[in-house]
Amino acid sequence: MTVSREASAGALAGLRVVDASTLFAGPMAAMHLGDMGAEVLKVEHPSRPDPSRTHGVAKGAVNLWWKTLGRNKRTVTANLGSDGGREVFLALAETADVVIENFRPGTLERWGLGYEELSARNPGLVLARVTGFGQLGPYRSRPGFGTLAEAMSGFAAATGEPDGPPTLPPFGLADGVASLATAYAIMVALAGRTVSGRGQVVDVAIIEPILAMLGPQITRWDQLGTVQPRTGNRSTNNAPRNTYRTSDGQWVAVSTSAQSIAERVVRLVGRPELADEPWFATGADRAAHADELDEAVGGWIARHTRDEVVAAFEEAQAAVAPIYDAADIVADPQFRALGTIHEIDDPELGTTLMQGPLFRLSDNDGVIGFTGRPHGADTDEVLGSLGFAPSRIAELRAEGAV
Repeated sequence: MTVSREASAGALAGLRVVDASTLFAGPMAAMHLGDMGAEVLKVEHPSRPDPSRTHGVAKGAVNLWWKTLGRNKRTVTANLGSDGGREVFLALAETADVVIENFRPGTLERWGLGYEELSARNPGLVLARVTGFGQLGPYRSRPGFGTLAEAMSGFAAATGEPDGPPTLPPFGLADGVASLATAYAIMVALAGRTVSGRGQVVDVAIIEPILAMLGPQITRWDQLGTVQPRTGNRSTNNAPRNTYRTSDGQWVAVSTSAQSIAERVVRLVGRPELADEPWFATGADRAAHADELDEAVGGWIARHTRDEVVAAFEEAQAAVAPIYDAADIVADPQFRALGTIHEIDDPELGTTLMQGPLFRLSDNDGVIGFTGRPHGADTDEVLGSLGFAPSRIAELRAEGAV
C-alpha cells in the first residue's frame, strides 16, 4: 500500500490544465494528467457543481466518488454564461496549456469562448472537447453519456448470456476508456505543439474509443457478414474460458488463450485424454466443445477451495485468477507489491484508501497530493494569482459570476 505525499516534480510538472468538464470522461482525463504532476484547475458553476459530487455512494454528507475523481485538482467557480465568468475563464485559458470541456457543441462559441477566442489570447492552447457524439454529424447536439456509447459501439450487443438481453456494464466503462483516449490525445497534441508552436482542438466522441477496443467486429462484418454473438463468460475463440465456483463458495476465472495453457489445464483436472481429441488443436474448435470442457474443468474446481485451485493452477503454470471484491484487492500481495492502493489523509474522511495512478515511472512517478476538494475552495487564491484584485473578486461573487 502506497502512502501518497505532496507532489514535488511529477513528470507533467509545469503543465496547467483547466478542467471545465463534468460526468465523467473529461474529469477522469484531467485526473490522469493531475496524477502525473500537472496542475489542474477544476472550474464549476457557482450554484451547479459537477454532478459527480453527488453521484454514487456517500459517507454522511461526503461523496466518495468525488474524492477520487477530484483528486489533485484545485477548485474554482465561474458562471461561463455571464460576462464576469467569461472574463475569469479567458484569464484562466490564457495561462493554461490545456482546457478540457464537454459542453454540447456550440455552447462555448455562444458564450464567446470558442477556440477562436481562446487561441487568440493563447496560440499554444490545446482545447480538448469530449462529448457523446463529437463535434460533427447529425447527432452532435444530442445529450450523450457513456451508456449510449456502450449501446452504440456493439459492446452491449456482444455482452450477456446467449439467450439473454444485451447487457450494460455496472460502471462507466465507455467514459473510462474515453478518458484514456482523451489524455493520450492531449499528450499527442502537446507533442505536436513542440514542433509547430501552436495548439489545436482535440475532438473526442465517447462512442469511438470503446468501439476501437472491441476488436475486429467491423472487419468481420465487412468480410464475413457476421457479428459477434453473445456468449456469456465463454469465448468463441478458445475454451475452457469461464468462471467456475469453488467448494468454499468462491469463484475463479480460467483462460486458455494459448494452446499450451489449455493442455496444462486438462491435464491438471485429470482429463489428459481431451488434449488428444482432433478438435482440441485450435481455440475455435475447443470453443465448439465448451460444454464438455466446462464440465471437466468446472467439476474439478467444484471439489476444491479457491486457495487450492489457485495453488494447483500456479504449480501447473496454468492461467487462473480469483474473482475479487474490494476487500480482496486491498489484501492481495500483488496489488500491494505494485503499490496500486494508496492511503491518503483526507480532511473530511481521515485516512482513506483509493486506487492510484495507472502505471509507474522509474523517475517522477505519479502521486496523489490531495483528494477531491470542496466546491470553489480555491477560487480566491487562483483568481488572485491571475491578477484579480480582492475587490474585483468580491464584485464577481456578488454578480453570481463566481
